[in-house]
Parts: sequence; C-alpha cells; structure tokens
Amino acid sequence: MARFTSDDDAGAEGRALGEALSALRRERGLSQAEAGTRIGMTSQGWGLYEAGKRPGLFRPDVQRRLTGALDATPEDLALLVGAAPAPQQPRSPSVGLEARGRAFEAATTRERRRLQLSTDDLAPWAAAGTVLEYVPGRWPRRDQGCVIEMADGSLRARLYVRSDEAELVVRGAGALLTIERIPRAQARAVGAVVARLDD
Repeated sequence: MARFTSDDDAGAEGRALGEALSALRRERGLSQAEAGTRIGMTSQGWGLYEAGKRPGLFRPDVQRRLTGALDATPEDLALLVGAAPAPQQPRSPSVGLEARGRAFEAATTRERRRLQLSTDDLAPWAAAGTVLEYVPGRWPRRDQGCVIEMADGSLRARLYVRSDEAELVVRGAGALLTIERIPRAQARAVGAVVARLDD
C-alpha cells in the first residue's frame, strides 16, 4: 500500500535534514559562505538548504554535492537525522525483516559492524578494500549502501533501491551496478551503511 506524506510531515523532514546539514557544517568549522563557495553557491542559497526551504535536499545527488563540500557523505547526513529523537509510537512485535520506511532509530557505537569489501562489485561507489560501517536493523534510504545478511549466513553489500513484501531491490554485483532482486525469504536482516572507510 502506498504511503502518503502530508505537507507538515515533508516540512518536518526537510527541517530535520537541514538541521543535520547545519550540524555537519559546524562540526567542520565552516561558515555558510565558506561551505557554499566550495560548490559555487552563495551563503543565502546554502542557508535555504539548512532552513529546510529547498525541496531538493531530499534528492540523493543534491545530498552528495552538499555533503561533499563538507568532506562528508549522505550517510553522515542520514546518521545525524537518525540521531534526532523521534516521537515514540506503539509498535506491534515483528518477526523477520520489516521495512521501516523513512523512520530512523538512533544508533550507538556498539551497534555498528564493519565489512571489508573484497571485490569491485560496487565500484565506483566503493572499491575492493573499502570498509563499510553499518548498523544492523537500520533501514536504508534509496541509493544508500546496505549490508544484507542472507539466510545462509553470508553478507552482501549493495545499494538499496526499494522493497516490498515479496522482495528487496538493490543495485550492485557486476558491471554498471546492475539491478538485483532478492526474495524476502532469503534475506534475514538489512543494515544501512553509515560510513565508508577508504584506505
């Protein structure tokens, strides 16, 4: 079933993304003008993104451009958005793998795991030797890296596309990051990649 988002929800998500972008910029000790200059943008333009007043902040390509100016990644941005406390809603107990939509739960350092890539299946996103840091149980956003624990115990690193009740749709495992469909019955757990540690 399709999930509809109200304008208030979209505005709140835009503000949360903008606040996370602002926090990343301040961590790097940059002003809005300095960050904007790195990508040919005015301080006013950058400020509109931080205020959540530009809907483009939801686009992965815009997130990559803005976080790149801060020597960060969209995963860093998502991690900060996920760290914000969300209103608690009663949840029914779930069994197995479930999609959590746009909701992110805060992760502590001890919940993170690492996986070193041994192939170039995810190039140019990540090459062999790259260490992916991921949080089991945190659902990825579109075009975010993820690590899938398969029913046979193996791990697959992929780029998340979408999912439904029957399958996970991901990219990776071959030339040009081809689309792969994984039946839900074969996937035990999914974890969002929150950092790439390159040599």
